[in-house]
Amino acid sequence: MLFQEVTPDTSGYMIAGYAVAFIVLAIYTASLYIRNRNLNRDAAMLEEMEQPAAKPAKPVTKKSKKK
Repeated sequence: MLFQEVTPDTSGYMIAGYAVAFIVLAIYTASLYIRNRNLNRDAAMLEEMEQPAAKPAKPVTKKSKKK
């Protein structure tokens, strides 16, 4: 009679724990993906800024006639 108690069923808590862990890992993975995409975008912008700017064409001016 001493050890005849039934072990409580905690499978619901186990499933909830796995669900929470999966959600947290999914959010973390999405965060890493977004950070990587932004990092690549920033690197492309910096590379574009490093390239020398195209020389602008000389402005067209009218020759003034002296009177």
